[in-house]
Amino acid sequence: MATPTHQTRNDVPTNAKQVSIGVLQGCLVDSIDLYNATRQAHWNVKGPHFGELHRLFEEFYTALQTSSDDLAERIVQLGGTANGTTQVLAKGTRLPPYPTDLYAGMDHVKALADRYAAVAKTLREGIDQTDEAGDADTADLLTEQSRATDKMLWMLEAHLPADKAP
Repeated sequence: MATPTHQTRNDVPTNAKQVSIGVLQGCLVDSIDLYNATRQAHWNVKGPHFGELHRLFEEFYTALQTSSDDLAERIVQLGGTANGTTQVLAKGTRLPPYPTDLYAGMDHVKALADRYAAVAKTLREGIDQTDEAGDADTADLLTEQSRATDKMLWMLEAHLPADKAP
């Protein structure tokens, strides 16, 4: 079923718009969910690495706020409606629920690393889907976000013992 779109002078072909809006909406939901998980970790982290992790998580959720906005704006540029309500997030996220009983810094790092890896994977899948559909600009946006997410994942994994990283 085609996603309803609004009139726009954007000349991306209609099929490519449909594909991109769907991909972008999925990435938007995951990005906002990851933002919320990162805020949860930021608020509740405890332990010997508190200061460093508290600042790192703040840096990450700030970046996610900007990247989520970029995803939402691209949806609208293509004539779609960006949906980021709590109800949409609860139904649409592809991420597992973030545990609310984590406190130790490295427990948060591991839980977040798993989720950043999942988001990076779906961004890469979206790059291929939107590029194949003929929307190079959306593929480029997703590529930019994939690189940023991979960097955040690397920074998280650097905190884990070498034998703990997959």
